[in-house]
Amino acid sequence: MNLEIRHTSRYAYNCPVQLHPHLIYLRPRENSLLHVKSFELILEPGGTIHWMRDDFDNLPASIHYTAISETLEIRSECVVTTTDLPPFDFLVRDYARTFPFTYEPLHHGNLSLYLAPPSAEVQQALRQWLDARFIYRPTDTVAWLLALVQTLNANVRYERRDAPGIQEPMDTIRLHSGTCRDYATLFIACARTMGMAARFVSGYVHAPSPDPSLPGDMHAWVEVFLPGAGWRGIDPTYGIFCDNAYVPVAHAVVAESINPIQGSYYSPVPAMATMTSDVRVRPVDLEGHSAPRAVDPASPVTPPGHPKSR
Repeated sequence: MNLEIRHTSRYAYNCPVQLHPHLIYLRPRENSLLHVKSFELILEPGGTIHWMRDDFDNLPASIHYTAISETLEIRSECVVTTTDLPPFDFLVRDYARTFPFTYEPLHHGNLSLYLAPPSAEVQQALRQWLDARFIYRPTDTVAWLLALVQTLNANVRYERRDAPGIQEPMDTIRLHSGTCRDYATLFIACARTMGMAARFVSGYVHAPSPDPSLPGDMHAWVEVFLPGAGWRGIDPTYGIFCDNAYVPVAHAVVAESINPIQGSYYSPVPAMATMTSDVRVRPVDLEGHSAPRAVDPASPVTPPGHPKSR
């Protein structure tokens, strides 16, 4: 599938502010199943862009500003190609085909950050919550994961929340509601409590459901590590394994590490900001399609005022 992604975030301040450095997680994460055909990052005001590899091997843009401004607009435009493979087209190592299983020593060491469970108190509460709802637990590992994600999907109601931050798992099960970020964080806590390595993923999705009450476009989900199959995407908001409609941008142990736009500003007087965002993901036919101008992430610096930075 070929997808065009256009993402604009605009911040308006009630007085001129000095923009501090920003870290931007917007470029899709390439792998064997996802190819970035073109990508452009447009900034207003312009800034100096340094592409970097973070500690999880994501590819964020580090942006340095010199301007004093009353607005900040960050726009990304890209075209990606995702491979059309069935979501269950993988094989699991023999020792991990039934759940529970224990990761072999090499995997266990490499995955230690993604296996670290929540506190003992939270683990106990999650086990009690699941015992009352996660009744049918298949022994087949893949079937077990599907049953778990569908249990969370059936017992938590999606509720849009524009305020920043992420609910703690205990709050999500108490409220029986949350955003996609909250679903993902709850699933990770449950998976790690039961010995499954899991990590948070931020990215885009071409709405897999016609239900307008569920999220599309910018989205959050989970990847779990299955021996022999590697990291596999699971979306608790929809209760499914991820397919080619999903475009991952970044992954991390905790969600806060990969907020799409991270930064600050300075003002000698109290200043307030309002933010608006527009994200559009649509399938495109590359024949005759005028794709955005490509920006090479390998280029270390884009000077202020350069056309690429505006």
